[in-house]
Amino acid sequence: MISIKSKEEIEKIKKAGHLNYLTREHLKTLIVPGITTKEIDEEAGKFITSHGGIPSSKGYEGYPGNICVSVNEEVVHGIGGARVLKNGDIVSIDIVVEVDGYHADAAETIPVGDINAKKTYLLKHTEKALYEGLKEVRNGAKLGNVSAKIEGYAKKHNLGVVRELVGHGIGTSMHEEPDVPNFGTYGTGITLKTGMTICIEPMLTSGKRYVRVLSDDWTIVTLDKKPSAHFEHTIVVTDDGYEILTGE
Repeated sequence: MISIKSKEEIEKIKKAGHLNYLTREHLKTLIVPGITTKEIDEEAGKFITSHGGIPSSKGYEGYPGNICVSVNEEVVHGIGGARVLKNGDIVSIDIVVEVDGYHADAAETIPVGDINAKKTYLLKHTEKALYEGLKEVRNGAKLGNVSAKIEGYAKKHNLGVVRELVGHGIGTSMHEEPDVPNFGTYGTGITLKTGMTICIEPMLTSGKRYVRVLSDDWTIVTLDKKPSAHFEHTIVVTDDGYEILTGE
């Protein structure tokens, strides 16, 4: 069942979203060559808890990290560890924050030092794909419009669209209905309604779309080892569009 959030609930998600934003901005100041993914994860946990939040991912279905830290060919669910970031890497930070029982989810892919033109292109157009999809969000629109717009933009720019992973609803649970694919057909899917809170999150690759899970049972990587990027916001559907809840 897809829930319609009250104004009070939306404000609670927005509060969690603000802390999510602050956490991302804090981590971006630390992401430089030489830092380990474990250090990023630990700093995220400290920052969230010191500001009155809970890192939602910690312990979720057994997940060991505070956030997901995924490097280069790692698409999502990378676990912080001994890996040292190098100049030219890209790192995706996927963060879910809980405040007062409500969750907010967002992701960004961040360059480490100086990155090459191909990675710059990937980051630029993955983020743009998110905002192209958001243009379709409004009360009465079909969810498939969002999915189709993201897929169309990605294909136009020769990027692979990962199909095994999708966006989702959010609220008192990290993952709620509906699923929000990054591929689909215009005019299909559920009808969006004012007050729905959903996470839209393109996960695009420089190569083929195919992925596999590593032996840790969490980290998902591209099969061809080409880089992947991930951008996500939690938004609420409004009468004539949307509001981002994980911005400032």
